[in-house]
Amino acid sequence: MTRQRKPQTITFDEFVAWYPENSVHKYELHNGVIVEMPLGTGDHSEVTGFIHSKLAVEIDRRELPYSIPGDCLLKLSRDEAGYQPDVIVLDRTALANEPRWKKESIITMGSSVRLAVEVVSTNWQDDYLVKVADYERLGILEYWVVDYAALGGRRFIGNPKQPTISVYQLVDGEYQISQFRGDDIVESLAFPELKLTAEQIFRAGLPATEPS
Repeated sequence: MTRQRKPQTITFDEFVAWYPENSVHKYELHNGVIVEMPLGTGDHSEVTGFIHSKLAVEIDRRELPYSIPGDCLLKLSRDEAGYQPDVIVLDRTALANEPRWKKESIITMGSSVRLAVEVVSTNWQDDYLVKVADYERLGILEYWVVDYAALGGRRFIGNPKQPTISVYQLVDGEYQISQFRGDDIVESLAFPELKLTAEQIFRAGLPATEPS
């Protein structure tokens, strides 16, 4: 019988040192193993870009002390994990206390993050299971799982499955979840005046198709 060799695990700092400069691919560190993130579909990219643009407009409109960085790596409480959310909103006033931000674009404290967003793709278990626990442990105040194609398991988005935005908000150190579908307006602590429905996000702002 041939035994498979267990992949060599590395630490977060080894991952940072390994990360290729100007890489066209995005990588994360999962349980000490480097994972190349799959290239998103066109729909995934549209939804991600729509969320990014709407939040940027709201930051500008309200003159909020937030920023949406082009590159950002989250160092988790576990030394064998590092993530790059699809969209991340940082509190600019907190960045002065981040020891690795200026030189490495690394965030080490959950209090520096006002909102993290993951747009679900085929690796939905990471978004619903692993990252929820890691972001809660790090103390990230708000986390959205945007499941526009209803890929997640039924225990996460219901039966029958339907497109769902799950909003996790930190209350007394634990995430409380609210879910939004269809014409529900998504409620956000970081962006309380944001007036977007779940369906607008799922369609990336495109108008609904009229029935023929």
